[in-house]
Amino acid sequence: MATHHATQTAELRPAPGPSPTGTRRPSPGLTLAAALLGFTLTCLDASVVNVALPSMEDTLGGGTAGLQWVVDSYTLAFAALMLSTGALSDRAGATRTYALGLTVFALASAACGLAPNLPVLIGARVAQGVAAAVMLPASLALVRQAYPDDAVKRARAVALWTAGGSAAVAVGPVAGGVLTTVWDWRGIFFVNLPLTAVALVLLVRAPRSERRPAPLDVPGQVTATVALAALAFAVIEGGTTGLVALGVAVAAGVAFWRVETRQAHPVVPLGLFRDRTVAIAVAAGGAVSVAFYGMVFVFSLFFQQVQDRSALSAGLMFLPMTGLIAVTNIVAGKLSARFGPRLPMLVGQPLAAAALLLLLPVDETTPAPWLAALLVPLALGCALTVPPLTAAMMDAVPAERAGLAAGVLNAARQVAGGLGIAAFGALIAGGFVTGMRVSLLISAGLLVVTSVATVWMRPGPRRA
Repeated sequence: MATHHATQTAELRPAPGPSPTGTRRPSPGLTLAAALLGFTLTCLDASVVNVALPSMEDTLGGGTAGLQWVVDSYTLAFAALMLSTGALSDRAGATRTYALGLTVFALASAACGLAPNLPVLIGARVAQGVAAAVMLPASLALVRQAYPDDAVKRARAVALWTAGGSAAVAVGPVAGGVLTTVWDWRGIFFVNLPLTAVALVLLVRAPRSERRPAPLDVPGQVTATVALAALAFAVIEGGTTGLVALGVAVAAGVAFWRVETRQAHPVVPLGLFRDRTVAIAVAAGGAVSVAFYGMVFVFSLFFQQVQDRSALSAGLMFLPMTGLIAVTNIVAGKLSARFGPRLPMLVGQPLAAAALLLLLPVDETTPAPWLAALLVPLALGCALTVPPLTAAMMDAVPAERAGLAAGVLNAARQVAGGLGIAAFGALIAGGFVTGMRVSLLISAGLLVVTSVATVWMRPGPRRA
């Protein structure tokens, strides 16, 4: 769910070619493998930690608030910095940027695995998120660079790249359960080290990317990051410090708005949201992320803390749910192309909302097969919605702004998911089952609102 919409950026920029002074023979397959491996790791680390959270708490303490930060420190850093890292990749060159991101990701993963306490783990997770934000646009640029003159091969490569991200999201909970059971929670981070090393070795055969001028909106990036971090802190921590953080978030948000209305090249062009299709697509994407990521977080803890399951058992509970995502994404893309994006969105969002309501009676006595089955419609509804809403947004903006719009949508979805986790964690801390049910109602309510709004969205083009 974190990545399938990123495909839309694949055809948005001219493919950077190899440097004319480069001496290495290009190897498209190895370049694709390097890009795919690193991108898969960034997606995996967004979902692999959920099942390991109770084990982390046993070792490091920190309570529910600490567990929320372990997830959100990565997600929010990833989301906030993604607004600018595409421009950074253009300025420094995709090859150099990707190598830097891989290196930092490996070092941060080692720091996570060696963390002696929760603050160190959270700080290392922030570094992981920063590195992931650097890697994502650079990895896609490398895919385009590998096949600059063959549109058919490039389209297949991008499809494989996207499928890798979807597979990582699907396998994340299971991988987290297996690694935590047979090794330790630290294993979910240490496993990144050999994989990043392989990606760096493969990258040696990739031609160096050209550097291209690209504007950076530093004030907009800084104020956006401060606003998001402060808002997450306010939701997670609460109390007096939470109120102070909320004030900081509001002040930073106002500063961000003022900066963006005055920038020639803003990191988030606020004028995009005047188009109702863009606004509805972003809202629907946020609602889906709150429902999906929020519920994966909540039920990862529910399976272990309420139903007293092992980490492995908890991971396997998600397998029927996540295993259908990639296939459903493909179906959703075909439906969107045939009937326009509005129709599948009007099917997917209500389906996800209904699935959330069906989960309301769940408690510690709910049998495992029934609970695993109840999670499947949620995944189907979310997976039916995301590719069409992404297509709707891409169709609504001019071609020259499509890359920027895709970045805004991607960042908004990640931010929404992170804030959903923050809010739901605060709710379950006051009483797990009651907080879970309130979280389910909030998620369903958001999806109902965006479903109604989708009725007013332009139908979009249909293709044979």
